[in-house]
Amino acid sequence: MATDRLGLFRKRRLRVRNKLRKVNKDKVRLSVHRSSKNIYVQLIDDVKGTTLASASTLEKKLKLVGRNNLKAAQKIGAVIAERAKVAGVKDVYFDRGGFLFHGKVKALAEAAREGGLKF
Repeated sequence: MATDRLGLFRKRRLRVRNKLRKVNKDKVRLSVHRSSKNIYVQLIDDVKGTTLASASTLEKKLKLVGRNNLKAAQKIGAVIAERAKVAGVKDVYFDRGGFLFHGKVKALAEAAREGGLKF
């Protein structure tokens, strides 16, 4: 059994992802990754195995390079919602990975909901 931090994170990520896949087979996945310096979001179609849209704080247009705070998460959530509209996606399921639904992850999710995504 994994007792180290990374092992517990991986176990939690797989548990969350597998439960969501069972319930939402026909929807697109909104996958979130948060590092110590940046935030990344992708819209992934698991049936086709393609990424439909993505957004991160590394994009120079957004002027958020190296920022990992609530304001950056809110802006990334709004950007991914706009890009989802362009890609024709409205309904998604939120894959938080192994991260807790709190703080930056929650701010990103709420901004995406305000932008028009349903999950």
